[in-house]
Amino acid sequence: MSAGLDNPEFKQVAEDVKNLTSKPDNDTLLKLYAYFKQATVGDNDTDVPAMSDFTGKAKWNAWNELKSTSQTDATLRCIELAKNVIVNH
Repeated sequence: MSAGLDNPEFKQVAEDVKNLTSKPDNDTLLKLYAYFKQATVGDNDTDVPAMSDFTGKAKWNAWNELKSTSQTDATLRCIELAKNVIVNH
């Protein structure tokens, strides 16, 4: 199975989530962000954002929690979560 943007289903659900008419809750958005980053980039090796960057810090933490998750597994989890979000929004 291809991972990240090489996976057609992943690309499609990523696009579909961007086009939702209502915004998912923040926890769901953070999970989607983290799975997307892990699937497309791999482990987070970026510097921790400044303490005053609350959004950046939350996104960094969410992605960093997936460290050691394979890109293929992150792709599958992202697809599953995105499909659930799409159905419920």
